[in-house]
Amino acid sequence: MIEQVVKSIQDEYPDDFAWCYGCGRLNEEGHHFRTGWDGEQTKTVYMPRPEHTAIPGFVYGGLVASLIDCHGTGSAALALHRKNGHEVGDGATPPRFVTASLNVNFLKPTPQDVPLVAIGSVTEIHPKKWKVETEVFADDMLCARGEVIAVVMPSTFAKKD
Repeated sequence: MIEQVVKSIQDEYPDDFAWCYGCGRLNEEGHHFRTGWDGEQTKTVYMPRPEHTAIPGFVYGGLVASLIDCHGTGSAALALHRKNGHEVGDGATPPRFVTASLNVNFLKPTPQDVPLVAIGSVTEIHPKKWKVETEVFADDMLCARGEVIAVVMPSTFAKKD
């Protein structure tokens, strides 16, 4: 059985902001990445699908980058939500973040048929700006490292009527 994140921040995003191809729960075609706490670190677990193939037996690097990206913004949301005195599932609407920068270093080819586990460490660098360092593992093999600078989503992203 594949390990799963039970309480994810993405489950709490308001409907208007739950459409991201990577982590939006309302995007039927998306990946549905789910990020939650694992002690003081954050975790996302994802099983690559056959269409994520780069070459037979290995995952397309863009999927790994997308995982790091969404894991980063979700981790920042978790950290600020906690800083604001809330936890996932307590009924409070969490902050929503967007990516200001994404850096990915591919360390080893990522195998196709095993769950990917992203583990993140979050550092506040400004009240509205957070850095998330992420490592992506396939089984126990470190395949990629990434850094996301995430910023609180500007109000200009709100749906225009």
